[in-house]
Amino acid sequence: MNLRAVWTIYRFEMTRMGRTLVQSVISPVLSTSLYFVVFGAAIGSRITHMDGISYGAFIVPGLIMLTLLTNSVLNASFGIYFPKFTGTIYELLSAPVSSFEAVLSYVGAAATKSVILGLIILATAELFVPLKILHPVWMALFLVLTSIAFSMLGFIIGIWADNFEKLSVVPTLILTPLAFLGGSFYSIKMLPPVWQTVSLFNPVVYLVSGFRWSFYGSGDVSIGMSLGMTLLFLFLCLAVVYWIFRTGYRLKS
Repeated sequence: MNLRAVWTIYRFEMTRMGRTLVQSVISPVLSTSLYFVVFGAAIGSRITHMDGISYGAFIVPGLIMLTLLTNSVLNASFGIYFPKFTGTIYELLSAPVSSFEAVLSYVGAAATKSVILGLIILATAELFVPLKILHPVWMALFLVLTSIAFSMLGFIIGIWADNFEKLSVVPTLILTPLAFLGGSFYSIKMLPPVWQTVSLFNPVVYLVSGFRWSFYGSGDVSIGMSLGMTLLFLFLCLAVVYWIFRTGYRLKS
C-alpha cells in the first residue's frame, strides 16, 4: 500500500476542514444548539419523559445522528467532486494510487471530520442536558460505522454528480427527511401499528435506535438488528464504490 499517497490525500482533505471551520464545525454546532433550545427546552417542558428518559436527553442521539449523516455525505461528496470539477481527478487516476487507497483517503478524511463533529456536539449537549452513556464502546462503534458508511455514500454522490445542484439533492430531499422521520425526535413506538411497520423500511431508524441504545439501553429495534442493518448499508456502499472504479463510471469520461 502507498501509505505516503494515502496520508497526503488524507492530510489535504483534513486541512480543508481548518480552512472552512465556520462551515464545517461552527455552523453545525450552532444549528444543533438551536434544536436543543427549541425541542429540548420549549417542547421538552411539555413532554417530560419518553421511555423513562427526559425528552431533552432523549433527542441527543437523534440530533447527533442527524448532523453526522448530513455532514458525512457533504464532506465526502465535495471532497471528490472538486477534483472532478477542476480536472485534477485525472492526476489522481494516473498516479500510482490504487482505487482502494483513493477511497481510503477521501472516505477516511470525511469520516474523521464527522466523528470529530459528533464528539463536539456530544460535548455541547452536556451543556444543555445531563447525559449518561451506558455502553460507550457501542456508542463509539456506531459513531465510526455510521460516519464511514455515509461518507462512502457521499463519495458515491460526488462521483455521480455532474453539477453543484446534484450534490445537495440527496442530502436535502432524501437524507434529511429520512432522518426526521427515523425517530430522531420521537420513538416510532408512539406511531400507529401501520406507520411503525412503514418506519421499519427507513434505514435511519436502525442507526438512531442503535445509537440511542448505546446511551440509555433502550431503542425502537434490537441492537443486533441495528448493527446488522448498519453493516449491510456499509457493504452495499462498498459494492457500489468497487463497481465505480471497476467500470470507470464518470471518472474516465
